[in-house]
Amino acid sequence: MIKKNEELSKVYLSPHYFDKITSLARLILTEVMQFRRMMKSEHICDSAACTSCHKPHIAKITEAIMQNKKIRFVLPAFPGKSPNPAKVLGHLPDMGEKKSLVFLNDLCERIQKIYEPGAELIICSDGRVFSDVVGISENNVTAYQVEIDQFIEDADLTALSTFNLDDYVVNNDFDQAREVLIEKYGQDIDTLKERVKKGGQDSATPEEKEMTTMYCGLTRFLVEDLSFPGQTRSRSSIQKECKEKAYKAIIRSNAWTDLIAEKFPEAIRLSIHPQACGAKKIGIQLLGVEAWLTPWHAVTVNTGNGYILMKHAEVQKLNSKLILDEKGRPCHYELIEESSNRPAA
Repeated sequence: MIKKNEELSKVYLSPHYFDKITSLARLILTEVMQFRRMMKSEHICDSAACTSCHKPHIAKITEAIMQNKKIRFVLPAFPGKSPNPAKVLGHLPDMGEKKSLVFLNDLCERIQKIYEPGAELIICSDGRVFSDVVGISENNVTAYQVEIDQFIEDADLTALSTFNLDDYVVNNDFDQAREVLIEKYGQDIDTLKERVKKGGQDSATPEEKEMTTMYCGLTRFLVEDLSFPGQTRSRSSIQKECKEKAYKAIIRSNAWTDLIAEKFPEAIRLSIHPQACGAKKIGIQLLGVEAWLTPWHAVTVNTGNGYILMKHAEVQKLNSKLILDEKGRPCHYELIEESSNRPAA
């Protein structure tokens, strides 16, 4: 471990000391990448110690170590619950968010065991950025953000903090805040469409592949969110609308990414989306296990062997029991007996 009282000058005087810092930086990245999410491709990196995966991030880690500062991570996530009751329990955070936040805080604490200053993770909630596109009300975004902050405080998750678009809002005019964001950081939609198209080709860059993956994922989620019980529109009509909405959501998301990069230039960028080997972002698991669902698009199920994420409508078909939290609100489900349909933990 690099001790606090070691002088920075030694870095420049001793190659051995610099090697020590580099080794520590790689150890920290390996710790994080044990829980990464990887894109499926011909080249699948099977080692958390992969030097190609470390390369885009190693300089920021070593810089923090040389200055004896905390390793800082940023993660755009926790936007707000899906408006589709077939997917979630309600509009407030529940067990899924709580388990995820605890895991992220624990990850920072694991880093502190090998690097004394430790690490911090800023959750850059992007719900306000595209709430009007995905159909989440402003009130629900606010309530969700307040609950996230409260849980972080109540659970003493000292490595976590939050940042959101509300910091740029004047007189509660969220539309204006989004307009300012797009005006400064927004991308031309035709350029985006071309990048998404390229992302499906073999010659695509990791960033283009990520863009295409994001587009397909957002389109799927938007279609699901609008396919709620009782709606009468055709699926083709919904898909057409959601394909255009997905582009708008990505433009907003990319603008938010650029703002975050400008505000936190020293931070290592995490993502809820799978990343390719050597990508500029590190895909991160939220429950400490690989899952394609997120807590804000699902409910949490205690299988008896651990917690998993499922769509609300799916878990309701199982022999399960709804569990309330200490405030009497729906929190998660528990499977109450063995079933042939019981999912693996």
